[in-house]
Amino acid sequence: MISGLHVEVVLAAAYALFLAGVAFVLELVARKSHKRAEAYRHAGFVYFRELDYFECPAGHQLIQLQTDHQRRTTSYRAAAGDCNTCSLKLNCTDSDTGRLIERRLDTWIQSEMRRFHRGISTTLLVLASAFLLAEAVRYPQPRDRNTLMILLLTVGVALFKLVGSSGQRERI
Repeated sequence: MISGLHVEVVLAAAYALFLAGVAFVLELVARKSHKRAEAYRHAGFVYFRELDYFECPAGHQLIQLQTDHQRRTTSYRAAAGDCNTCSLKLNCTDSDTGRLIERRLDTWIQSEMRRFHRGISTTLLVLASAFLLAEAVRYPQPRDRNTLMILLLTVGVALFKLVGSSGQRERI
């Protein structure tokens, strides 16, 4: 016994906290990675939302070409003449038809990668809850059960918030 708790209860609680911690870190890392990848893809380009166009580092406009609703992307292209006479072309594009950029219509909250990572995080929290619940059933002593139920409530609240935020939309 450790502080009046069975060793198995302490180990199950530690494991549940570990799983919850991994789920939390996974959410943070996934969000940061997605934002970094999006920023890198359009590095040096400025998007003007009101007028719906990009501006390249040389000051040329990339106008909307098409929107693919199935892939949830919008394509923007610079004029071929602008790119072919630009001094930055070698570092920007090898296309003779002008630089092409795709903008995703889905934000992080709506993206497939977010749903994938959210599924893993949710699974980890459900697993942590299952461990805690199983231990609470196995060890009915008040001190063991109370400790496990407090942790179960905490993990349950985190799970509820995680699942509840799945349907929300994020502003760009």
